[in-house]
Amino acid sequence: MKNKLKLGVLVSGGGSNLQAIIDNIEAGRLDAQISIVISNNADAFSLQRCRNHNVPAIVVDHRDYTSRNDFDRHLIDVLRSYDVELVVMAGFMRILTKSFLAAFPMRIMNIHPALLPAFPGLHVQKQALDYGVRFSGCTVHFADGGVDTGPIIIQAVVPVFDEDNEERLAARILQEEHKIYSRAIQWYAENRLEVQGRKVLLKGNRGGDIRAQHNPPLSE
Repeated sequence: MKNKLKLGVLVSGGGSNLQAIIDNIEAGRLDAQISIVISNNADAFSLQRCRNHNVPAIVVDHRDYTSRNDFDRHLIDVLRSYDVELVVMAGFMRILTKSFLAAFPMRIMNIHPALLPAFPGLHVQKQALDYGVRFSGCTVHFADGGVDTGPIIIQAVVPVFDEDNEERLAARILQEEHKIYSRAIQWYAENRLEVQGRKVLLKGNRGGDIRAQHNPPLSE
């Protein structure tokens, strides 16, 4: 039997992406196992999701540490103790230190609710709406030393409509997040991702639909 990829998932909040990963593992669509979930927030609903599915989880409160480096060093120790092969950030609201990134080089994935490199950071739906873009989306990328700057693995595009507000746009993007994050993890489990500088190449990729999308549509 093939060994399953061991995941360490970092969370801070509700954990809908964590739930999607759990669901895909249980459905046999993702060749991985969650070795440990770590939350820096004891009140995160993610922890209840773990209890519902018998997924091991602990709380490591960053406020109990005198420095960001001390906090990250403890996270590293916990993840290594569970033999974690890939670190998955699923709404983890902490910036990682250089020491953490060095401990798991190109083995930390993050998902961002915008089409990077546009609109990094926080409040990205508001940024997109204020700018007036016609398309937004989400990005799975490897973490590096910047804010949402790491090599891009996969992106999903969603249209932005005139009547959208932040909540409607965020909900449409979130549906795509749930699809592409597990796909990126599965590709990693299959050893199909190769990082070359800023690019992440997908081994065996046959390409996709080359038709352009237009918003508003050209038929208007």
